[in-house]
Amino acid sequence: MNQTKNGLWNSPLLRSQVTSEDVRPPEMLFGYLIGPFGALLASGIFTSQLQNYLTNVLKLDLGFLTTLQLLSTILIVAANLVVGQLIERTRTLAGKARPWILLSALTLSVASVLMFIVPFADRTARMVWIAIAYNAYYAVGFPIYNTANSTLVPVSTRNSKQRSTLASLTNIASLGVMGVGSMIFPTLVSMALKEDQHLWFVAMLGVAIFTALTILLQFRFTRERVTEESAGAEKAEKSSASLGEQVKAVTSEKSWWLAMLFYVAFQWGGAMKNGSMTFFCQWVLDNSFFNTASLGDAWGMSQSLLAVLGAIPMAVAAVFVVPLANKFGKRLTCLVGMAIGVAGGVIAGLGGSNIIPVAIGIALKCLGSSPACYLILAMLADVIDHIEYTRGIRTDGLTMSVYSALMVAATPVCNAIFSGILNASGYDQSADVALNTLGQSAAVNTAISVSYIWVETAAYALCAVLVFLWTVEKNLPAEQAAIVERKKGATQ
Repeated sequence: MNQTKNGLWNSPLLRSQVTSEDVRPPEMLFGYLIGPFGALLASGIFTSQLQNYLTNVLKLDLGFLTTLQLLSTILIVAANLVVGQLIERTRTLAGKARPWILLSALTLSVASVLMFIVPFADRTARMVWIAIAYNAYYAVGFPIYNTANSTLVPVSTRNSKQRSTLASLTNIASLGVMGVGSMIFPTLVSMALKEDQHLWFVAMLGVAIFTALTILLQFRFTRERVTEESAGAEKAEKSSASLGEQVKAVTSEKSWWLAMLFYVAFQWGGAMKNGSMTFFCQWVLDNSFFNTASLGDAWGMSQSLLAVLGAIPMAVAAVFVVPLANKFGKRLTCLVGMAIGVAGGVIAGLGGSNIIPVAIGIALKCLGSSPACYLILAMLADVIDHIEYTRGIRTDGLTMSVYSALMVAATPVCNAIFSGILNASGYDQSADVALNTLGQSAAVNTAISVSYIWVETAAYALCAVLVFLWTVEKNLPAEQAAIVERKKGATQ
């Protein structure tokens, strides 16, 4: 997309409502909280319930699901890299990421409902439809939105404190949709949707409409101040470095590798936990704790309880994480958080099928994860500024496309691994959870427990080591000041 001289982006419908040079509350609320929440709502539901829907509602073969999710990862990664470069080369009066945010109001909302239409009864035709619909969401709709949305934080402002706030709000939105997916939706599934495909479609159609409306709201209430710095510069075209230059710049920077490896461990460990959570609540936990008439309803209550107890400390932490990071630094704040997360994981793992110690451990684990959740985008933005200082080029497109690829690939890859684990351990798809919550074999229950608790706990231990080695924020203020002076010289 090239900048044109017409008034397209200045029309009343497409003009940004943000005019202030500083980030103000309306931009924070609509652009970085409500907008991302609506856009990512389907993703939060998919993370928690898509595996359950495909396995227990559509009754798709576990081998097919494993193959689909692994092969789709290739398309997902490629799509994110392509979108990242398209964003890097987009120059409009609206910025380089915001036009793609606008496009995703259509692509993401449509893609989020396709897997729930399934107009075929034939088994083979149904699998073909699911394969197409699955990739329409994960390899088309989601990459367009998520790469553009991730890019907004580093190009929104150079003010590090304001950027930390925006990153925190964006990730609060992400955690909010995970809360809906793991707290509210499981209860809806266990008590209402059950295995009724039509009801699943109606629910997801409502989500798709909400997605489109909130993305439009986000587009109107965002602004790319860093992108605007290059406007009018005599060598503005140099602001878009070639892919080779970007790759060389990021791969030669240690802090970039540390941040990305940190994110892989953190996000993929979480994806394994989220994808196996429903199965853990159905088969491992002793759901007689709730003393309900139907054990088929109790697992949803167990999942909601664990999700609520995980969400509460994260919600409380949202108030303190940014002030703590501003005072002690992102590095130390995340390091302490990861240590708390490891301790919580050990407690949950030792709890076995007893929901009380498991819930306590999960709450601690979620509390410990909150700094990383809220600050990861700000950490990457700091790395991007550091690379701009040392290399003289922006790498928003490449960095955020890799970030987005890692995020979106986490769910299908980890679900594929989990499907393979279930298949290898002898998971019985015909077992009725309403009759016996402990109806799977000991091997299956162990595999589910490892997937839900211990994988993420080990990932947090690795994250603690990685963030300890990440020191880029130490000299960042001086580097940012030098960048601004350099750009002033280029425009004179």
